[in-house]
Amino acid sequence: MEGQKIEFTELFRRWLIKIDMGFHVVAALLLLVACSFILYYALLNVAHPSRESIIHLVNDVLLALIILELLWTVIRFLKKQKFILGPFLAIGIIAAVRRILLIEAQTSFLEHVPIEKLYEIGLSAVVILILMVAYYLSVKAERLEQ
Repeated sequence: MEGQKIEFTELFRRWLIKIDMGFHVVAALLLLVACSFILYYALLNVAHPSRESIIHLVNDVLLALIILELLWTVIRFLKKQKFILGPFLAIGIIAAVRRILLIEAQTSFLEHVPIEKLYEIGLSAVVILILMVAYYLSVKAERLEQ
């Protein structure tokens, strides 16, 4: 009886792992589709250059980089490699830079920049500094592990 219970539990665990892997493959494919659409729209911005389209181009390219970093995380999982923190910190840095660039682009057309936008830029800059320190510490910790 006990042997059958362990066998059933192991079979159930294996099926859950296979389902999990399947979902990760679907997620990876959807990330590729999303990145393809974003880069397609970025190319459309290049085809019709204007000040606003260049802003959208930079925004789209940075968003594509974020998606590709997420894709690498999924690929590492599928290859059963060790989890590393670096890609998530890179995503955070790219996202904060993207936000700063977007705010700068939006406010470049204004005669007077609202103080809230300046606070948001400052906060994003602080986030970038914190994430860079965290990245430095994670790289140093990985070296100490080895």
